[in-house]
Amino acid sequence: MMEASGFETFGTPHLVAMALTMALPALLAVAARRIGGAAPRAIAWLLAGLLLANELTYWTVRISQIGLDGWIRNHMPLHLCGVAVWLTALTLLFRNERTYEIVYFWGLVGAANAVLTPGGLAVGFPEYRFFQYFVAHSGIVTGVLFATWGLGMRPTLRGMFRAFGYLAAFAAFVAVAKLVLGSNFMWLSGPPPGTVSPFFAAPWPWYLPILAVVGLTMFFVVLSPFLVSDWWRRRTGMASEES
Repeated sequence: MMEASGFETFGTPHLVAMALTMALPALLAVAARRIGGAAPRAIAWLLAGLLLANELTYWTVRISQIGLDGWIRNHMPLHLCGVAVWLTALTLLFRNERTYEIVYFWGLVGAANAVLTPGGLAVGFPEYRFFQYFVAHSGIVTGVLFATWGLGMRPTLRGMFRAFGYLAAFAAFVAVAKLVLGSNFMWLSGPPPGTVSPFFAAPWPWYLPILAVVGLTMFFVVLSPFLVSDWWRRRTGMASEES
């Protein structure tokens, strides 16, 4: 039987998890397109079910360990990825454009960073928490990319600004909840424990505006392939009309 150890950033289990995060949505999208019919919907529902089952199981485990009060103060879905799990599931189940545009930006930027630099993950493979963490965060990335590649959904520039506005409004709501509960949701009071992310290099509260600027920049980065694609289609279309 394998013995668990502390989490090792960029160790073999971490590298495997990152590789699967990138490979799985591509493979699922190809399979959905080749099989056709009800396959895209079936895969989407399967991913949504996995995300929800993983999240609800984690809630049950946490409540049994620390009690309902401890869960409310520290583990309610008031972190970005906690909300993104539910929005990703709703997007996959109902193909909702509004939830998609939020989770495309929140999910890809937030969850992808969480997969790359897992803050607060104290245990490694094969502990339950290791699997739960990567099923949740890698599952968000997989779900968003499958919605994009397998279901044909796509983000827009207007949607990017809406998603950022929703993020600011959500952060304001969480700031109030944080004061009431004495919690640190969205890391508004301090960085994640044990984090190695460069985004928290500045001291509190200075990393908060830095995160906002970095977040909007990363929103634009994940949108840029679509902007470049649209520009290229317009350019080639104009060239074909002139010839």
